[in-house]
Amino acid sequence: MANPQQQFEALASQLPVGRDPHSVRRRLEAMEGLLERAFVVPGINRPVGLDAIIGLVPVVGDVVTTAMGAWLIWEARNLGMSKLQLTRMAANVGVDTAIGAIPLVGDLFDFAFRSNSKNLRIIKRYLDKHHPSTMTLEGQVVARPGSDFREVEADVGGWR
Repeated sequence: MANPQQQFEALASQLPVGRDPHSVRRRLEAMEGLLERAFVVPGINRPVGLDAIIGLVPVVGDVVTTAMGAWLIWEARNLGMSKLQLTRMAANVGVDTAIGAIPLVGDLFDFAFRSNSKNLRIIKRYLDKHHPSTMTLEGQVVARPGSDFREVEADVGGWR
């Protein structure tokens, strides 16, 4: 069995470090999974991420989770997304932060309101429209960077 340091290094080596849309998409999907769906709570079978767990720590937890949510917005800005989209994403993080700061009520809210998932959905819509080569279907890459849309259609059996 690998120790936690080896597990972390193996996971980190799989994350792309490029600035191309495909690498950004993979990084954002990994971060969203970590923040919103990292663990399954036994008994209720509901996925929970670091956002809800770290948010249990008063003040510091809220600051840390807000910073991680802001990183998603920063990556979206680097992709060239519109100010309206960035504002919607900032509003999601702001609502999560504001209500998450209320003791007990905010902790319950963090389990239900997944601002990072909402923001990833906004980013994916943008990438699917402006960078179709980054599309994924059921967790599989549909096209490689640099391919055109005809190749994308062939890869998914004519899916439109």
